[in-house]
Amino acid sequence: MAKRRKVANLLALAVLSALAHRPMHPYEMAAALRGWNKEHDMGIKWGSLYTVVGNLAKHGLIQELESGRQGRRPERTVYRITEAGREELVDWTRELLRVPHTEFPWFRAGLSVMAVLPPDDVAGLLTDRLAAIRKGIAGLEELYERDSAQVPRLFLIETEYDLAILKAEEGWIGALLDELTAGTFPGLPEWRAFHEAGGLPAEMKELAEKNITDI
Repeated sequence: MAKRRKVANLLALAVLSALAHRPMHPYEMAAALRGWNKEHDMGIKWGSLYTVVGNLAKHGLIQELESGRQGRRPERTVYRITEAGREELVDWTRELLRVPHTEFPWFRAGLSVMAVLPPDDVAGLLTDRLAAIRKGIAGLEELYERDSAQVPRLFLIETEYDLAILKAEEGWIGALLDELTAGTFPGLPEWRAFHEAGGLPAEMKELAEKNITDI
């Protein structure tokens, strides 16, 4: 079970990982995290960086090392990670690797309500998605091949994961499209008739109502 953390924003994890490398001021943190492509890994919202840094310092996970000004630049505070921060970084990483976490991808949300569209429309949309996924796979494979020549696999493992997920989705969508285009998808005639008639058949309405409970 995931534990309640003092600073739960994943940007905090990214900041701790940067400061485990060396002390930095927030501008350097942002530059390092962008260089390491952490915004792709963690969905970082850069506007909250200073708030997250402040909260980490408030809870003793990082601390000010020094403040200084160079020329006309604004004063910059350099932070370093504390022992408590290192423990949090390690514990949080262990949790993320060990504990399954329920996520809500937008594609899953679309699948859950795709019955509102006619099956032929769904097939067309999934065909477009499949083409985009295959383009994404090709791009990632090219990137991985280029980087693997100079970067240890340890630092490319998240790209391997992205490729595995995309390839799994490619296979699943391809199989679903085969069912839709071949007419073997269960309930396809009723789904098509629903849109042609403009309403659910009585038996399908009854089935849907069984899952509705009073609040």
